[in-house]
Amino acid sequence: MATIKEIKNRIKSVKDTQKITNAMYLIASTKLRKAKSELDKTRPYFNSVQAEIKRIFRTSEDIENRYFYPITGEHELPGSYGYLVITADKGLAGAYNQNVIKEALRLMKEHQNPKLFVVGEFGRHYFTSHNIPIEQSFLYTAQNPTIHRAREISAILLDLFNRQELSKIFVIYTDMKGAINSQACSTRLLPFHRAQFITPEIHEEEIRIPFEFQPSIEKVLDNIVPSYVTGFVYSALIDSFCSEQNARMNAMDSANRNAQELLDELSIQYNHIRQGAITQEITEVSSGAKSMKRKVKSKSPRGGVEGK
Repeated sequence: MATIKEIKNRIKSVKDTQKITNAMYLIASTKLRKAKSELDKTRPYFNSVQAEIKRIFRTSEDIENRYFYPITGEHELPGSYGYLVITADKGLAGAYNQNVIKEALRLMKEHQNPKLFVVGEFGRHYFTSHNIPIEQSFLYTAQNPTIHRAREISAILLDLFNRQELSKIFVIYTDMKGAINSQACSTRLLPFHRAQFITPEIHEEEIRIPFEFQPSIEKVLDNIVPSYVTGFVYSALIDSFCSEQNARMNAMDSANRNAQELLDELSIQYNHIRQGAITQEITEVSSGAKSMKRKVKSKSPRGGVEGK
């Protein structure tokens, strides 16, 4: 059985760990709010870009463009597929990183000659340690997603797509669906399916006045699509970062609860041993007092007063 000193040291160690997990929880929650705020500031612009692409397709549906599937519909394209995998720089976030890597491996098995583009130290370390070749590793910290970095990533991917070195590009990231739920998912970035832009949304006004495009619709799309791709990559970076912080908050909250349960158990064990030690001391003092009493009595003279 553990001694009182050992239990006190264990309680101190658990409390120190609890302080760290509490601090990590607060830091993650602060980063989560900040990242959401940055995304909300830029989202209106990219929503407007998406709306303009929809307006172009509602003006003329029979548009042929390299960034979109042909009018005949979606089909398998020959060539290499690119996969942009977004992970975190470190662990302590539950199954966040493992779910992203699992989704990436599943998707890569479906096509030959995949080319990996990795964001995040965790993903780089995993693919390198498993001898999975990485086409390009973006040496940005996943802890600080910015629109500038999203623009650099999208420029590289678009260049490879325009040079036909990549026939399809997928983004594998974690989509934060709410305050609690987040899910690793894969989305085809390029080429776009025209149906997602042709289908009108609810409350969307019809186009009554025809537009004129200079020099042509294709040139306009060539200029506007890179901005839309940048917005999607930036949104994926922010969503992944928010999901990471949310997962870390949940992990730290669970660690705090487990630490508190352990402290409660140790406190009960400490009080039990301490009470046992106090009872033993009282028993020893009482036994010692009785022993001394008997010893005094045994030394006292027996009988009455002696005669002269």
